[in-house]
Amino acid sequence: MELGIGGKWAIVCASSKGLGFGCAKALALEGVNVVINSRSSESLAAAADSIRSISSSKVISVVGDVTTEEGRDRLLRECDSPDILVTNAGGPPPGLWSDWNRDDFIKAIDANMLTPISLIQSVLPKMIDQGWGRIVNITSQSVKAPIAVLGLSNSARAGLTGFVAGTSRQVAGTGVTINNLLPGIHATDRAVALDTGVADTQNISLEEAKSRRCKEIPVGRYGTVDEFGAACAFLCSQHSGFIIGQNILLDGGGVNATL
Repeated sequence: MELGIGGKWAIVCASSKGLGFGCAKALALEGVNVVINSRSSESLAAAADSIRSISSSKVISVVGDVTTEEGRDRLLRECDSPDILVTNAGGPPPGLWSDWNRDDFIKAIDANMLTPISLIQSVLPKMIDQGWGRIVNITSQSVKAPIAVLGLSNSARAGLTGFVAGTSRQVAGTGVTINNLLPGIHATDRAVALDTGVADTQNISLEEAKSRRCKEIPVGRYGTVDEFGAACAFLCSQHSGFIIGQNILLDGGGVNATL
């Protein structure tokens, strides 16, 4: 399917590895010029080289922490009028309800709720003026089915979901869509970190921790970053203009729900 977005510009946050990289790569393969971002110059350079090796799209690298105002400003200076915005930031650490204090919640909300909201508010006016735009937020399956040990993430991402639910409908008539992608477990560094935590807590091997988690997923495996990127690219396409304010699970069937 021709997605009809060749030549457009996209900002993809936290995109040197994992799901963000999968999205940036998929967009670049569709001819979208991408501004990619990471706190690590080394991993960012490797990501840029990888994308350039498989596409003719322009790739601009911006080193910085997107959860800070300075980091967001750097991104927007490089591309102040993106056609596409993909928000993303690393999730907060797991734990028990008794582990977290106010500062922990503020940090999580700042990174996983207020950061994407700030970026959305920054790019929306020009998208509205030009009559077209696509915003995709990478959130979590925990929005649909809260995960007890990810209470910080549950809280922050639920807040972002509420903001998107209202805002997406306010701007839908302008040609701008805003939607959320809700990943389950994918084969990324985040999955390794979570599996390592389980392995340490239960005194089992990392391989056993992963095997047990895979058994809880109907497809019997972790998702791939390429699968995730393809879904993101479609939501950014010319064909997705009737998809507004949705929370789309990519979890291999892990969330057992009718709706």
